[in-house]
Amino acid sequence: MEDFLLDILDHLRSLPPERAGDALAPLELDAIWRRHNRGAREGDRRLSKRFILPFYQRTKQRDPIRWASWNVDATLEERLVRTIRMKPRRTASGVATITVITRPQACSSDCLYCPCDLRMPKSYLAGEPACQRAEHNFFDPYLQVASRLRALSQMGHSVDKVELIILGGTWSDYPRAYQIWFVRELFRALNDWPIADEALRRRYGSYRELGLTNDATRLAAFVAPQQALVDRGEKSYNDALRDLYRESRPHQAAAKRMGATLDGLATEQLRNESASHRVVGLAIETRPDLITPASLTLFRQLGCTKIQMGIQSTRQETLDANGRRTSIEQVRRSFSLIRLFGFKIHAHLMVNLLGSTPESDKEDFRTFVSDPGFLPDEIKLYPCALVAGTRLVRLFERGAWRPYDREELVDVLASDVLATPPYVRISRMIRDISAGDILVGNKHTNLRQMVEGQIRRDGTAKGVREVRFREISLDAVDLGSLALDDVTYQTAVTDEHFLQWVTPEGRIAGFCRLSLPHWRELAASDATAAAGGATSVERDEADVDGGADVQAGVRASELPVEPGEAMIREVHVYGQAARLGKADAAAQHQGLGRALVKRACGIARSAGYTHVNVISSVGTRAYYRRLGFADVGLYQRRSL
Repeated sequence: MEDFLLDILDHLRSLPPERAGDALAPLELDAIWRRHNRGAREGDRRLSKRFILPFYQRTKQRDPIRWASWNVDATLEERLVRTIRMKPRRTASGVATITVITRPQACSSDCLYCPCDLRMPKSYLAGEPACQRAEHNFFDPYLQVASRLRALSQMGHSVDKVELIILGGTWSDYPRAYQIWFVRELFRALNDWPIADEALRRRYGSYRELGLTNDATRLAAFVAPQQALVDRGEKSYNDALRDLYRESRPHQAAAKRMGATLDGLATEQLRNESASHRVVGLAIETRPDLITPASLTLFRQLGCTKIQMGIQSTRQETLDANGRRTSIEQVRRSFSLIRLFGFKIHAHLMVNLLGSTPESDKEDFRTFVSDPGFLPDEIKLYPCALVAGTRLVRLFERGAWRPYDREELVDVLASDVLATPPYVRISRMIRDISAGDILVGNKHTNLRQMVEGQIRRDGTAKGVREVRFREISLDAVDLGSLALDDVTYQTAVTDEHFLQWVTPEGRIAGFCRLSLPHWRELAASDATAAAGGATSVERDEADVDGGADVQAGVRASELPVEPGEAMIREVHVYGQAARLGKADAAAQHQGLGRALVKRACGIARSAGYTHVNVISSVGTRAYYRRLGFADVGLYQRRSL
């Protein structure tokens, strides 16, 4: 392994002057790898590229004399890491994303297509990569973060800026104390990193002392009797889950430990403001019928900046047919509330649901991205698939539902991509469900590539405006060539400005989302309520109960900000953007974000707003203070 590493270093040192700051190209690294594995017979242990960076890091930490003999300075080390980094797209945005999964929990909905794996929270399967990691770590948030930090570091990724994605069914169904504890432990893990191996062993041991296991075979056997009842349709997921875990003393004992207060969370958040590994984004997953001013206030106290919501369809008949237990009125109101609270809206939309057709799915998507009552910022767009144990299985067996064939599915998704506005990002097109868990339906893991390939073959690629399609990703760009473009659109409650740095070819290097609330209309809603309309409490209770007669309107008095205030909902600059010839000059350090904020403030001032708020994450508070923002309530605010 050492000879392999030293050969890489020699090649980096020998590059010609015009490539003095470059990493080795993938083909150059492959040539070195093949040379060192030449002559290896079948069955011999071959050198693996994925072990080279962990070997380097381990030597630097544990054998400093040996490491010093390699004569690696900071510049050479940076080039080495870029050469041998695994899966570089993972941090192409300049941020390391860490996904964590909450413990199994009863769900207040019962969608007919939703997986019912009793080892997991509703809608998730034990075979999904993030779920496997969570189960191995006893669903402990601290251990999950620690394991991902170690893995990403060993692959050569920077983990100083982290976006936390909390998945696990419906976040709002979990007890409040558990929500606070879970998030507190996420922050604490980042604050403590690097964590001593002994400390992690003690934490794992604390779960084993309770009688819990993280062995997949034993866990499968534990749930098997109840799982069989669920799979046969003889018992609901919720009933089986309650019976399973209610009788388990180890699980009950563990649950008693999983509680915390906001004061304890605030302590860890304060630590994180200046930590080496800071939270620059935090997303939770819930449903539109559980969105209330009270729930959104708690999300902000947790440090949340983005909300993922399963919408699935804008057609009430489709929602009803698939057991969604929500109304379009609730969906519209949730979008308005979330936007006015400043959160980014990451919505899930499904094609091929029961009752859908390819043409109705296309129309559904067009409505979703054009109707002012919706207009998400990000979309997870994926097809319905048949999974064992779901209520959809019986409908499939009766011929009431069929999966789209490959051509139908690609055609629908290609149409959706072409209809996507320039301010919307389609984050993914498939779930991480293994082909073995899907009975019928899409099993292609490269579905997005198939869709984009079809678009290119059709000659319509120039018409794609969707954000992810245009991201600069790992490419360097000449910052001097960038132009600041302002894309405007109107929602039910705001005027929106999507400010984007774009190359001459239309590729995007950074963006800002500015919301200008319609304060006059919001105040009018207060007047209507005062004259006899429903109170906010009544609406919130209706939301929780799943009532269909909830007004989509929002009142100014329901909001945590004051009339006359604008809101910056997101600022993002891609980390790989650099000046030509300076590959190490990240765009975040070239003032692109500062310029976006300045432009947003200017737009708000010209429109007559007196202040602008920013929904900053905990780890970006110091940055916004340097830009003139002060901590005020749930946000940071700057006078205009």
